[in-house]
Amino acid sequence: MVQLSLMGINIVGPSNAELPPRPASPAMYQLDIVLKRGSNLAIRDRTGTSDPYVKFKIAGKEVFRSKTIYKNLNPVWEERVRLHVESLRDPLYVKVFDYDFGLQDDFMGSAYLYLESLEHQRTLDVVLNLKDPQYPEHNLGTLDLAITLTPKEGDVRDATMLLRRSWKRSCKYQSMRLSEVHKKAQLWRGIVSISLIEGHGLKPMDANGLSDPYVKFKMGYQKYKSKTIPKTLNPQWREQFDFHLYDENGGYVDITVWDKDAGKKDDFMGRCTIDLSLLSKEHTHKLDLPLEEGEGVLVLLVTLTASAAVSISDLSVNMLDDPHETHQIMQRYSLWRSFHNLKDVGLVQVKVIRAEGLMAADVTGKSDPFCVVELSNDRLQTHTVYKNLNPEWNKVFTFNVKDIHSVLEVTVYDEDRDRSADFLGKVAIPLLNIQNGERKAYALKSKELTGPTKGVIFLEIDVIFNAVKAGLRTLIPIEQKYIEEEPRVSKQLLLRNFNRVKRCIMFLINTGCYINSCFEWDSPQRSICAFVLFIIVVWNFEVYMIPLTLLLPLAWNYILIALGKDTRQDVQAVEDLMEDEDEDFDKDDKDSEKKSFMNKLYAIQDVCISVQNALDDVASYGERIKNTFNWTVPFLSWLAIVALGVATVIMYFIPLRYILLAWGVNKFTKKLRDPYTIDNNELLDFLSRVPSDVQVVQYRELKLDPNPSPNKRKKNNPG
Repeated sequence: MVQLSLMGINIVGPSNAELPPRPASPAMYQLDIVLKRGSNLAIRDRTGTSDPYVKFKIAGKEVFRSKTIYKNLNPVWEERVRLHVESLRDPLYVKVFDYDFGLQDDFMGSAYLYLESLEHQRTLDVVLNLKDPQYPEHNLGTLDLAITLTPKEGDVRDATMLLRRSWKRSCKYQSMRLSEVHKKAQLWRGIVSISLIEGHGLKPMDANGLSDPYVKFKMGYQKYKSKTIPKTLNPQWREQFDFHLYDENGGYVDITVWDKDAGKKDDFMGRCTIDLSLLSKEHTHKLDLPLEEGEGVLVLLVTLTASAAVSISDLSVNMLDDPHETHQIMQRYSLWRSFHNLKDVGLVQVKVIRAEGLMAADVTGKSDPFCVVELSNDRLQTHTVYKNLNPEWNKVFTFNVKDIHSVLEVTVYDEDRDRSADFLGKVAIPLLNIQNGERKAYALKSKELTGPTKGVIFLEIDVIFNAVKAGLRTLIPIEQKYIEEEPRVSKQLLLRNFNRVKRCIMFLINTGCYINSCFEWDSPQRSICAFVLFIIVVWNFEVYMIPLTLLLPLAWNYILIALGKDTRQDVQAVEDLMEDEDEDFDKDDKDSEKKSFMNKLYAIQDVCISVQNALDDVASYGERIKNTFNWTVPFLSWLAIVALGVATVIMYFIPLRYILLAWGVNKFTKKLRDPYTIDNNELLDFLSRVPSDVQVVQYRELKLDPNPSPNKRKKNNPG
């Protein structure tokens, strides 16, 4: 091995390698970088550690920022980034910072990587010596990278590059017409389905000789995190994740295993990589992956399938305007094809027409708006209309529907070339609330969907789906969203979740008091009726009466709604809790800027988040049960009626012992029949599709106010 010193850079490679002749300068270069780890980094916190993260810059523009590794001077990132550069004259500027919540981040050192010194089409291990230009004699540690430089002859259509630059697109895409480059960058070519089954012989990280392992998956910008299995070295996860495949030749899925530690940094347990180019499509592969830099094996099932129908077009090219195309789609989702390809539930077409009266985000009094349309983990976006508060996009987006209970999110951003995009407004529309073919103006909401912001957006949406497939898909686990941000402690969320749980408990207490009043004969007429009903029910009780009884409140509330008496008014209490939440969040952020408060909070943060989430889960399930019987989502209430009706008939004709016997045999033999099956609870999967009261408020359309007062507008506009 030979080591070359280049301006504080050590490049490690074979000693007998001959430098190839330098080819003619191509039109574009692809730069693949793996940020591996840091060693002996500088101390910047009073605790004797740092919270380091890394930035890459080229020609003064930030092109990458790593995640933050907390409380560690020898961090392990193992992050991959693919960049495209037009010239090798500008070096890669690498800077390391210490993250400080609410304060200015501390500088930890920097280094230059001169791209002209790199060999082409060969991976080099690079060690960067970090320095402070003001104190060059100080040793601030090193960064380990692996770098591959590949000439690209005029190929500027790389999808990964455009996705990474989607927030900072160049001015050459200012055209109102969506370029072919931009379209191809967003359209995925397949689905990678990964089932995380189990782990064997993992490394013990805790004092008790065990670990609390969880797994992180990363493919490009797509990330997933598994649940944590406590106190085991042989965890059973049984979870499934889907990634979009943008590269026809495959790609890499980076997998890391971590040990969960409450109140401190999680421990790294090992990593492995899946090379998708080695796997055949339309076939399930069982992989036993040994962990590098650790111990043990992960067992996964990986399936590559062809892409679902997803497209972007101009308004003049509309698929559903073609009668022949529409007929084919209707046939595809007809009842006769209910059991063909159960994952293909339906299709949604979104026409993004225009927006009006948007917020001015730039100092010029204008904005550079573009629109992002998301359905679960599917994400497409329009082009940018520059210097305009009333943009017209006139684009048509088509998505496949995998779950009819998904929520379509349409967000408007202001493009900033030198930093991340500014939020302008958002709407969330459940697919089951959509009226086909109706061009509608939606008032934009704040980030948390709790109140209005400035502007409206005009959309026309059509949803076509198969009701049988949609009903069956309701009984399987809901698709997880990509990891976006870690949960934070918020006294407003804690208070809100506490009040929601309190409302559920008060309902149970009031019900108990009502029943007790019958025993106390507070109302003789009511007590006599209750006593007679009790005698009749107990004397004639059969098991089938349990689901039959649950049908009664569904039928009663349906009759009330049909008569114009809405039973769903109690979500107003939740709306009152949320109405001033935007201001409370801002107040929280200002208060939390005090460093001493954050130091005290850090030790109990995990506990607070767990309590906060537990309160949310309890309240949400109580509200979802209530909203099922309240006909908040009629499709789900009808589905509940069908299920309870079937249960009533089964229990009427089949003795309970046979039902319990069939249930027990199925449970005991499930793993014998399919060792890699992913277990689920159909009832909880059903309830996960019913919106909680908070979600009902978030998905509710705002009434358009043609003449909002200046004071009200100022209060509701974020920032």
